[in-house]
Amino acid sequence: MAQVVTSRVTRRTAGAVADGAFKVLLAAVYIAGAAPLGRLLGTPAWLMAVSGVALLIGGGVEIGYTRRRSMRTYTHFMIAYDSGWVLATLTGLLMAWQGSSAGGEVWVGYQTAAPLVFAALLLAAAPGQTISGTRRDTSD
Repeated sequence: MAQVVTSRVTRRTAGAVADGAFKVLLAAVYIAGAAPLGRLLGTPAWLMAVSGVALLIGGGVEIGYTRRRSMRTYTHFMIAYDSGWVLATLTGLLMAWQGSSAGGEVWVGYQTAAPLVFAALLLAAAPGQTISGTRRDTSD
């Protein structure tokens, strides 16, 4: 008897795909507008371009692994990533408020390193649990 495998798209899955798609879109903006964005944020254009490539890799891995990793794992990683983003943003704003020109570099630097760490963690995470050869997500 053939077993029919159906795909269940949950809000968490849709959120993970949307998060990855946003990173890919932001990557395109960073790469296409590296020079003007770099001037606006006080960072070199090469850092904006490198950050765009990192975001592209991170977003692509995030989208590609939504069916291979449990949503519980995704949720934990996204919370850590977004918490770091908030801290980097606050640090960058505080530095800029105090007159430092390094605030943009802190913010863009985080957006360069964090997506690569996020992607590496997803690649290293254990795959979703399986039952009879099908993936089971027990997070919902």
